[in-house]
Amino acid sequence: MKNFSRHLIKKVGIMLLTLWLIITCTFFLIHSLPGSPYVNQEKLTPAQLEILNRQAGLDKPLPEQYLIYFKNLARGDFGTSFQFKNQPVTKLLLNRVGPSVQLGFQAILTGTVMGVILGMISAMRQNTWVDSIVTIIAILGRSIPNFVFAVILQYLFAVKLSIFPIALWGKFSYTILPTITLAMAPMANSARFIRTEMVEVLNSDYIELARSKGLSHWQIACRHGLRNSLIPLITLLGPMAVSLMTGSLVVENIYAVPGIGEQFVKSIITNDYPTIMAITILYSAMLIIILFVVDLLYGLVDPRIRVTGGERLAA
Repeated sequence: MKNFSRHLIKKVGIMLLTLWLIITCTFFLIHSLPGSPYVNQEKLTPAQLEILNRQAGLDKPLPEQYLIYFKNLARGDFGTSFQFKNQPVTKLLLNRVGPSVQLGFQAILTGTVMGVILGMISAMRQNTWVDSIVTIIAILGRSIPNFVFAVILQYLFAVKLSIFPIALWGKFSYTILPTITLAMAPMANSARFIRTEMVEVLNSDYIELARSKGLSHWQIACRHGLRNSLIPLITLLGPMAVSLMTGSLVVENIYAVPGIGEQFVKSIITNDYPTIMAITILYSAMLIIILFVVDLLYGLVDPRIRVTGGERLAA
């Protein structure tokens, strides 16, 4: 128990240090971007710019701005948006995080389930036409950019067939096309990894023992093959889930989804420093937490893995 507590404290310390480094690097990088956060800068006089900079605290030296920002951040204050005047960044993101998280959750769930099923079928029908079709689907899903899928799905199911809405945000039907678009990458990756791992697992000695006990092909695949194939998939899906849940920049713009991805694009174009910082911190914190959870999930998926003295040992 003592070793586990020490390991946990060490992990949390590394997480906080990583987050601090990301915040620091992002802060100084975005302030080096060309341009100004004021949209009508060319129409403003030097005196007006000076007043605006003083009000926003941009007239101070950059190290002093950093210290002020970090002090406010420690109190949970992400600042006020330059793009939307007098709009707190926290409130701005809270209004947009829902659609992004919903689409990301639906996409990762749909893509993973479909990918696992396709990967299992492909492994169990190795070197057949079924295996070839699944491999082609996985290659296409991984190679073709999601914005291409978005345009194709819009044209086929919204313009030609008029089954789903072409864009905007509303009822559940508005989420189907963007969910399918975002699910293509997780589906392709899941199918590829499960197929590769299960082919290796199904040729192991203990699988032959399971067959000799009279277990069916599907029982062997589900009880033994799938469970032992999930570890590399969990490692892959952790960061991908965060990426999807914090918003896909292009897909959200194509489908006019009022999510974080769309806001991030607008913030970069307008040099909205507080909003860029807040979205970066949100993404980084979620990614760090997910990676930590994935590290803990290893022991649940494979009982042979244990954490002892801060090191992962395979029995």
